Amino acid sequence: MTTLAHEPYEESAGRPEGWATHEVTNQPPPLAPYDAAEDTALLEGVRREGAGWAEEDLRRLGRRAGSAEAQEWGDLANRHAPELRTHDRYGNRVDEVDHHPSWHRLMRVAVGEGLAGAPWADDRPGAHVARTAGGLVWGHTEAGHGCPTSMTYAAVPVLRRRPDLAKLYEPLLTSREYDPGLRAPAEKRGLLAGMGMTEKQGGSDVRTNTTSAAPTAEPGLYTLRGHKWFTSAPMSDLFLVLAQAPGGLSCFLVPRVLPDGTRNTFRIQRLKDKLGNRSNASSEPEFDGTVAWLVGPEGQGVKTIIEMVNCTRLDCVMSSATLMRKTLVEAGHHVRHRSAFGARLIDQPLMRNVLADLALESEAATALTLRLAGAADRAARGDAEEAAFRRIATAVGKYWVTKRGPAFTAEALECLGGNGYVEDSGMPRHYREAPLLSIWEGSGNVNALDVLRALGRSPATAHALFSELALARGADARLDAAVAGLESRLGEGSEYGARRLVERMALALQASLLVRHAPPAVADAFCASRLGGDWGHSFGTLPDGADVDGVLGRALPDGV
Repeated sequence: MTTLAHEPYEESAGRPEGWATHEVTNQPPPLAPYDAAEDTALLEGVRREGAGWAEEDLRRLGRRAGSAEAQEWGDLANRHAPELRTHDRYGNRVDEVDHHPSWHRLMRVAVGEGLAGAPWADDRPGAHVARTAGGLVWGHTEAGHGCPTSMTYAAVPVLRRRPDLAKLYEPLLTSREYDPGLRAPAEKRGLLAGMGMTEKQGGSDVRTNTTSAAPTAEPGLYTLRGHKWFTSAPMSDLFLVLAQAPGGLSCFLVPRVLPDGTRNTFRIQRLKDKLGNRSNASSEPEFDGTVAWLVGPEGQGVKTIIEMVNCTRLDCVMSSATLMRKTLVEAGHHVRHRSAFGARLIDQPLMRNVLADLALESEAATALTLRLAGAADRAARGDAEEAAFRRIATAVGKYWVTKRGPAFTAEALECLGGNGYVEDSGMPRHYREAPLLSIWEGSGNVNALDVLRALGRSPATAHALFSELALARGADARLDAAVAGLESRLGEGSEYGARRLVERMALALQASLLVRHAPPAVADAFCASRLGGDWGHSFGTLPDGADVDGVLGRALPDGV
């Protein structure tokens, strides 16, 4: 008998077992809690680069990053974007940016764990490596709050160009105390720093900046007038800013609050409505009689601030590697618990090929990130050879690793299918974040040209790069051939071919690290696919014979 929709229905009348349509099956359990530091490549790299002493802290931080609580902080900080308040109720300019409480919780942990300026006050060899590794781990929460910690870290070596200012501000920039809110610097327990470089008419071409700097009667003190186009974390306490002084483009320190407690003129015109990085405010500030102190000589603004850019470029590589690892862990977790066509996804050959290919890319990015951090650490301690290597390899890594990030994140999202395309999975947030890292601190073209500039102006950089590659000579014929090809093309120096040259440098550098330090399964699969020519244009095209089981067993242990 047919039951009409308007007739009452007796639940016990012929109801088959399992009738309830809301019963959930074949879905993975929540990933959290997990240990974000459960990453063999990460831990091996930390020990290799001289920061093995930090492993216990990394493990502790990894468990906190992978906790349900910290993962929720990341979600909430992005769902509730910062809000700008230009005026108070009476009409006075206040230029305040309000963040969700979850942002402050993330920041408090990051600063407290030494992910901002703390390494500059730490004499232990490997302190900068430990900080980078901490970023690779804590970044599993969310990426936006890494911007102010990165700029604070990067501001310290620039500020040292002006010892009197460094004496005043460095102890607070290297503090592990997160102390939000605008007050006189001397009244705070810790400070954050930002930078203001680009303007609407020039972008990366900062030599076309029109913001002007007028000297005052006090030596080294200027007033600025102009408008910046993309200044992130405007709630920070200090900013390093480029402006045109009488002697040319120069670098200046601009505090939001002056030493006497009065507000400096820093009018935030609007916040950017960005594709991703939603938790982090990015703004357009206006200067009008803004008090600023000269840092470095007049006319040498780019040369002065480039040290800050070198540091933040390393953090772009780090953040891309973090996104790769995070999305790989998410994809691996999903396919372990999801079945289709009669088998778990993780057991299906093509999915294993995809995951193994992603795992290779992730390990190569992590190994390169930590090698760059090791170079930065040793360069800060006076190693000239490592400084030369850092100069070229950071630009190479910034170009390539951040370029691979968007394609990687898209593929990891696809492993979740439609589940990965909904906001609740977190994968869309990671996908939106990925392109940012190839744009900030110089787009792909800017970094590729920077490599050419380094090669042309400083022969020591090429020597340092090839000395590094020579450490793996004879270990793999495909790598030897790639390095020989690089050497033969090095003198061409064509802008048109710069991207191809830098890509080959990056692949050779990553391969050399894996050949020297990773198991044969990883090194062979990477060289076969990236250097041997037996590789498709998408992830999941590893050649026959690749030890997929060996790669996956290393990349995705049971703990993640």
